[in-house]
Amino acid sequence: MAQLGSSGPGHDPIEATTTDKPHRGVVMTGDDGEDGTKAFYILIEARPGKSAEVRAMLADILGCVQGEPATGPWYAVQHSPTTFAIFEVFPNLAGRQAHVEGGGGDIFRDVERMNDILAVPAHVQKVDVLMSKQVFTADQ
Repeated sequence: MAQLGSSGPGHDPIEATTTDKPHRGVVMTGDDGEDGTKAFYILIEARPGKSAEVRAMLADILGCVQGEPATGPWYAVQHSPTTFAIFEVFPNLAGRQAHVEGGGGDIFRDVERMNDILAVPAHVQKVDVLMSKQVFTADQ
């Protein structure tokens, strides 16, 4: 089984400053827990001047998840000029693991690309979805 990487409890995977030292591209925190609706919240920090490349990477990941039947709602967001995130939902542990082993995971396993465009490893947080609203109900 392919792993993106992980860190132990209490480990802060987001370094305070950008360095030119190579990094492993991604760290994963959190537990699998009981089966049920699962998600990843992935915090991504672009190197200065690499935000367009991070947006391209996000588009590449979206292209992968379009063909994944067990990947549900998927969002890429931008917090600041260099800070991005992905929130993606899966019906169960098996669906989340299938995503890790698929094309989206392959993109994060491209350590050379990640070192070129990311200031620090992407922080993949395993989370449980407690509640959700799946549709827009307000008039647009």
